[in-house]
Amino acid sequence: MTDLCDAMNKFGKGIGSAPRYRIVEALFSGPKTVGELAEKTKQSQPLVSQHLRVLKETGLVQDERRGQEVLYTLNTEHTIRLLKRLSEELKPKKKRKT
Repeated sequence: MTDLCDAMNKFGKGIGSAPRYRIVEALFSGPKTVGELAEKTKQSQPLVSQHLRVLKETGLVQDERRGQEVLYTLNTEHTIRLLKRLSEELKPKKKRKT
């Protein structure tokens, strides 16, 4: 499996379930704590924590500790880089003139 294929596989795993996508969608509006995400997505905190672990492993979400709180944000740089790489691979290759 190529590096890009592996990265896209991880991306798919990250957003490949409705509960994880709801978490990603909730983060579109900015950083949130586990409690805020649980409330917004109507899932239990332990379940949200499990999904966040997967999202972190796949690079889609990052966290930052601020005192007692941990804030989760989308890792937009990673996602944009990945999608740019994919779009470059999908571009038709120019034929060389001989």
